[in-house]
Amino acid sequence: MKRFIYLIMLTLPAIMSCKQEVKVENPFFTEYTTPFQVPPFDKIDTSHYMPAFIEGMKQHDAEIQAIVDNKEAPTFENTVLAYDKSGKLLTRVAKVFFNVNEAFTNETMQKIAQEVTPLLSKHQDDISMNAKLFERIKAVYNNRLTSGLDAQQIRAVEKYYRDFEREGANLPKDKQDQLRKINEELAMLSVKFGENQLAEINDNFSLVIENKDDLAGLPDGVINAAAEAAKAEGKEGKWVFKLNKPSMIPFLQYANNRELRQKLYTGYIMRGNNNNANDNKQLVSDMVRLRADKAKLLGFDTYAAYVIDDNMAKTPNAVDEFLDKLMKAALPVAKSELAEMQAISDAEGNTFKLESWDWWYYAEKLRKQKYNLDENELKPYFSLENVRNGMFAVATRLYGISFQKVDNLPIYYKDVETYEVKDTDGSHLGILYLDYFPRSSKSGGAWCTDFQSAGFENGKKVDPIVSIVCNFTPPSGDTPSLLNWDETTTLFHEFGHGLHGLFTEGKYSRTAGSVPTDYVELPSQVMENWAGEPEVLRMYAKHYKTGEVIPEELIAKIQNSGLFNQGFDNVEILAASILDMKLHEMTAPASLTDVPAFEKQAMDAIDLPSEIWPRYRSTYFSHIFNGGYAAGYYVYTWAAVLDADAFDYFKQSGDIFNQKLAASFRKNCLTESGDDEGMTQYIKFRGQEPKIDALLKKRGLN
Repeated sequence: MKRFIYLIMLTLPAIMSCKQEVKVENPFFTEYTTPFQVPPFDKIDTSHYMPAFIEGMKQHDAEIQAIVDNKEAPTFENTVLAYDKSGKLLTRVAKVFFNVNEAFTNETMQKIAQEVTPLLSKHQDDISMNAKLFERIKAVYNNRLTSGLDAQQIRAVEKYYRDFEREGANLPKDKQDQLRKINEELAMLSVKFGENQLAEINDNFSLVIENKDDLAGLPDGVINAAAEAAKAEGKEGKWVFKLNKPSMIPFLQYANNRELRQKLYTGYIMRGNNNNANDNKQLVSDMVRLRADKAKLLGFDTYAAYVIDDNMAKTPNAVDEFLDKLMKAALPVAKSELAEMQAISDAEGNTFKLESWDWWYYAEKLRKQKYNLDENELKPYFSLENVRNGMFAVATRLYGISFQKVDNLPIYYKDVETYEVKDTDGSHLGILYLDYFPRSSKSGGAWCTDFQSAGFENGKKVDPIVSIVCNFTPPSGDTPSLLNWDETTTLFHEFGHGLHGLFTEGKYSRTAGSVPTDYVELPSQVMENWAGEPEVLRMYAKHYKTGEVIPEELIAKIQNSGLFNQGFDNVEILAASILDMKLHEMTAPASLTDVPAFEKQAMDAIDLPSEIWPRYRSTYFSHIFNGGYAAGYYVYTWAAVLDADAFDYFKQSGDIFNQKLAASFRKNCLTESGDDEGMTQYIKFRGQEPKIDALLKKRGLN
């Protein structure tokens, strides 16, 4: 891809003055002429973003002003629908810029993010606190039940009215000014948090091994990948391990050198907490304080209360009770696992007490002892290509859709794959981008987003353009990318989000596919269930060299080890969820002067074993400080109740590919998911509210 280095150091007036010159060539200013109207990544360079953002905000402002200046009485069409369809250019450029900035950033992109973020924050606040606009929306809201609107129009009106309330439209001017300042500060702090975290992974820590003896215990594939990483850094003849999970986890699982395991794991859990230029402790303190202040301004006791009021759970107390119940079930299981691992260490003649950096190493030994299962036995059957084909095959069996690779679409990075998705009748459904491997320019983790959401424009259906971004084990030498089980289920998970985006339909942007945060993970997590079913494994788990289908013996081992390490997995994620809640249940003025001490106090209160850290500590908890899940990390576990119950429904039917149930799930829980409240849509599929029993059984917590 041709890229230009364009340092954004211009002032706003300077950008405005050059707009006319750039506008003719800027790809954002005309309809895309690419196949399927995907973003023309081959023509977009960094110089296009700021002019497009500025023009997009200008056009959006004009559209809002036209609504406000309309002399006719407010109606759904001239007010709510006009608002729903506004901001097209701004949305287009934002979807490209922020997605690419997460997946393929550089110094220039980061400078643009720093410059545009406060402008976008002000722009959004100018709209949310536009008294005349709110007056018109309120008028439509007050007449919604008597003006002949259909159910989806009424829902769009109600959603927008509630948005304006929650964004400060009813506040007096002085409090709106305070809220504006808070919103801008929070936006900038979030950008900085993400940049610091990426720098910590790339620049602050690297385990460089020079003595081959220190590699004892590691599989050849792991050693070869570390050698290639060293070569890429100009350290040929050495081995480099990084803090991204494809590099770190195998080392923690297999390296015999306990001291080096400690060094690597300590580097991981200390990210953002090293008192250096990338330290995030002050950012965490500031964001917690500002969020508490924001909640108070908007009439809520805590930020958690503000967030959860809009979710299925409704109150922080409901979330706390839910997490507490599961933690009490999970802790004894985790402590039992720890005792079993300690016994293995003791039997080896060791005299030390196991620590957090020992868990993966001795868990792997325990897996071999209890289930005669070595993950290295599995990986040859889970090449990335086979897993991808497997998830496609599951979707085809369930929903009748098909996937065809296309090679003529522009992409933002050379390794990205693109697929056309077709519906049961062969009609075009959408485009899917897949971006698999770690790089220094990519944020950690895995996520699903889109470059274009499904919707309607001038009465014509707009097809979705969905993107899945991961950080999986890359190919090494002649060996293709071989995924571990966690990576396999992660791909199925993100694909579930992708199906939600591909299947979504709706006339209005505000409601199409729009679900509560604690519903969001249902479509993704339910897909994970299919990955490990014997019937499905036989479809896609094939040896990358021979094509041999995974042996029944290994399938049996996978099934038998289904509850392996569930105590650890559940305690780890529940601890992070509880930490998130405690941070956001602070009342204003929230003074968080010592972040590590606060964490320790919160974890001591739940009797968290010292051998287990929360899945995310505050200083690298990007979900809540750079990812939209503040006071919402619990949603993964909340949605797990839904997904376990939903899949159990398929199992009870006697056919995990039950076409009738699949059609109902697609219609009610994916396509029309935004048509009503989350639980209402789920009940349309299930016939009843979900029960927690299926989750407890699935996780061995009953």
